[in-house]
Amino acid sequence: MKSSNITWHESTVNKEERQQMNNHKSPVLWFTGLSGSGKSTVSVALENALYERGIRSYRLDGDNIRHGLNKNLGFSPEDRKENIRRIGEVAKLMNDAGLVTLTAFISPYREDRNQVRELLGEDEFVEVFVKCSLEECEKRDPKGLYQKARSGEIKGFTGIDAPYEEPANPEVVVETDKQTLEESVNSIIDYLMKKNCI
Repeated sequence: MKSSNITWHESTVNKEERQQMNNHKSPVLWFTGLSGSGKSTVSVALENALYERGIRSYRLDGDNIRHGLNKNLGFSPEDRKENIRRIGEVAKLMNDAGLVTLTAFISPYREDRNQVRELLGEDEFVEVFVKCSLEECEKRDPKGLYQKARSGEIKGFTGIDAPYEEPANPEVVVETDKQTLEESVNSIIDYLMKKNCI
């Protein structure tokens, strides 16, 4: 059932004032990549690095969100789309709150990621492609999901029998099968500093 008879209630404190109080901007860093590519690992390390610099941030992780906000969603294309739509809306609220937001979601479809980019605006959305070969992701298989997908226990698994559409023009690419964790984090921080976000 859609909401009706609703009116937006403006705040007297705006995003720019919150950013000024925090002494940094509030971009949304959207980590995308295959399962096992290192999205969560890199985002956790980046969160720590930002904390050490006094940057206020919050991390939204795919599995964590499915324990609460999105626990009613499965992995069909429609549910994946709704998963990303909801996260985009939450990320927009975090952006407005003045926090640097780190989102770690496979988000396999370009269209869904681009809709979040449009929702936030070009200067607020930083697509971070966590690039890693399928072979390396399968070797890592931290949750045993590739093995289950290969044996037919899991259907519609990204990279096996469901597509992953690589970003066309991501702001940052980290290659976790070639770079160290520290190198990956530093390349993202370098980008944020170059763009005067932090």
